[in-house]
Amino acid sequence: MSATDPIADMLTRIRNAIMVRHESTDIPYSTMRFSIAKILKDEGFLRNYKVYVDEKRKKFIKVYINYAESSRSSITGLERVSKPGRRVYVSADDLQKGRGKLGVAVVSTSKGLMTDREATGNHVGGELLFRVW
Repeated sequence: MSATDPIADMLTRIRNAIMVRHESTDIPYSTMRFSIAKILKDEGFLRNYKVYVDEKRKKFIKVYINYAESSRSSITGLERVSKPGRRVYVSADDLQKGRGKLGVAVVSTSKGLMTDREATGNHVGGELLFRVW
């Protein structure tokens, strides 16, 4: 089944796994989803991720969710900003103004996916995909 919005599908799978306290969840593979998993791991929201192929030769990303000792997830919220029906583009200056908020915003730039901090450091804007805190 193809999803209309694969990024929102990935975020929903992670959100649902957190709500039922699963250790991991499987996400269908794409390079965009792989890059998002890498950013979330680098920022400390995920414990790890691993790409594997199942018996039908389909690739999946197994995402391991990071929990603290008090069994609370490192992710308390995920918000999709830019959607297929309404794309949200930001400049580097707009990203710098919004950095006072908690969490991390993920931006799709001409230089690839990066966090809002990296985008302001490289002076590039792009499509604001989602925020995580």
